[in-house]
Amino acid sequence: MPELAEVEFFRKRWSAGHGAKVLAVRLHEGKKVFRACDTSQLKRHLTGAKLLGSESAAKQMLFRFSGDNWLGLHLGMSGETRAEPPAYTATKHDHFILVQTDRQLVFNDPRMFGGVRFHHGKEPPAWWTKIAPAIRSPAFTVEAVSDFLRRRARAPIKAVLLMQERFPGIGNWMADEILWRAALHPKRLAGSLTPAEVRTVHRECRFVCRGALKYNAGVGGPLPATLNELMPATWLFNHRWKDGGRCPRTKRPLLREEVGGRTTCWSPARQKLR
Repeated sequence: MPELAEVEFFRKRWSAGHGAKVLAVRLHEGKKVFRACDTSQLKRHLTGAKLLGSESAAKQMLFRFSGDNWLGLHLGMSGETRAEPPAYTATKHDHFILVQTDRQLVFNDPRMFGGVRFHHGKEPPAWWTKIAPAIRSPAFTVEAVSDFLRRRARAPIKAVLLMQERFPGIGNWMADEILWRAALHPKRLAGSLTPAEVRTVHRECRFVCRGALKYNAGVGGPLPATLNELMPATWLFNHRWKDGGRCPRTKRPLLREEVGGRTTCWSPARQKLR
């Protein structure tokens, strides 16, 4: 499932189309990616509209068009965006294409767990404005995190970090990275964290989000060609995926198990269960 940095990475793939008019809208009628979208309205309003800009929040993308038109994309598990040449020939999984003079903006989703949304109106749509405050925003405070953990006291901290209503954009690998840096076992109950540990979780959430955007999304530097550009070797990210991986700090073996319904990686030598 894409996370904060991956969503930002794919949003930027369409940034080449900012400022250009949509000449035509091509889509696969009836496909599941349009389950929350009126495709006839989408085609009518976006044809001839100019793509003014875009932004990402949590696991969502928003593209703003002239004429008070708003397009939302959710990648799901297999979705991706691409900018292709004008003569590009669509494949069967290219379910949604915006044709511009110099390019085609493509949304491809083989498994169709992603989705397209459309809104016409002066104000941004509710499905965008209701997204929880970003982790890097001033609204993401220690007090807000502490209150959220307290209200979910009996849940494993790994599962709580994946709850989008407080930790928008955090997915599986980012949650593991946060807990490894905080030296917290993923099975610790959220309500068992001390005030000092809550402050550490808050700090590491911000740190991991900044780093993920920098290294995976290309924020602050050139956009990488693929998502294989890894974090520095000091991050758990580079060691969690393979059997026999070792903790970058203790040099002891990592462990992988299912916690809170998700495959989880941690360092038993560093993250001890009280």
